Amino acid sequence: MAHEERPEHRLADLGIELPPVPPPAGLYAPAVRSGSQLFVSGQVPRAADGSGVAAVGKLGHDITVEEGAALARVCALQALAVVRAELGSLDRVRRVVRVAGYVASAPGFTQHPAVINGASQLLLDVFGEAGRHARVAIGVAELPAGVPVEVEFLFEVD
Repeated sequence: MAHEERPEHRLADLGIELPPVPPPAGLYAPAVRSGSQLFVSGQVPRAADGSGVAAVGKLGHDITVEEGAALARVCALQALAVVRAELGSLDRVRRVVRVAGYVASAPGFTQHPAVINGASQLLLDVFGEAGRHARVAIGVAELPAGVPVEVEFLFEVD
């Protein structure tokens, strides 16, 4: 793999520093490995200073699509921090397999895919074509702590 193709180098080239791994908010593991698959638990957007969640509200009422996409990106950054903590390096990721995004939505809001694009774009930026994944974007009534978005991830790893 050429220097610019390695995910760890892409992060550096993009000027991205991963946040600390967020602590689990319940009785679950941040990630579970089964064979060559690494399942990363749902990530809610945490404040950069670690003081709690980054935002509360619903898309289509309190949060714009652009703000929601930025929050989904935060979820993806946190997931990458979990992956690095589990594997030692993002270079051990062979591909992103699946992303599932949950969007707390006001009645009538239908732009869930545009919100989850914030996470998907980051994965493409970091992993290139290996970051292109299967995906679901679902609208829900409520999410933990009132956050507007939660995203879970499945990676193929070595």
